Amino acid sequence: MIDDVSLKILKILQKKARIPNVEVARQVSMAPSAVLERIRKLEKTGLIDGYEVRLNPERFGKSQVAFIKVRTSGKGDEHGLVETLAAIAQVQEIHYVAGADSYLLKVRETDTKALGRLVRERIAPLKGVVSTSTTIVMNTFKETARIPIDDQDLIR
Repeated sequence: MIDDVSLKILKILQKKARIPNVEVARQVSMAPSAVLERIRKLEKTGLIDGYEVRLNPERFGKSQVAFIKVRTSGKGDEHGLVETLAAIAQVQEIHYVAGADSYLLKVRETDTKALGRLVRERIAPLKGVVSTSTTIVMNTFKETARIPIDDQDLIR
């Protein structure tokens, strides 16, 4: 069960995961030890999956984003295919989707040439892949992993 205070803590942590525990405690008007206990409980129950650092992709030469639709035969080891795709470092997201395509991948590469090699040499040849279709991102205006949570989203 999640209450108003825990929801407020989650909102604070989503904005800045590295915020000091003392500052979270100040914002929710609680003792730091009580806040730490709540955070540990939120982690233990799986409401908090983990913490990540967001790196600037341009500083690492990985500014080319693309979405790749992967159509599969639907026969064979789909789980093995997903595991193989997940092991490719450039693949940031894999979504099983409705419609003609089976999976939608979000990938990040250095440029279109490297992206072409990735699709041609690492994704298209995989067992079970029938076809791919790539959409190249020209500019990104918003990108976030934050989950929109409101007071009415309380899990009771």
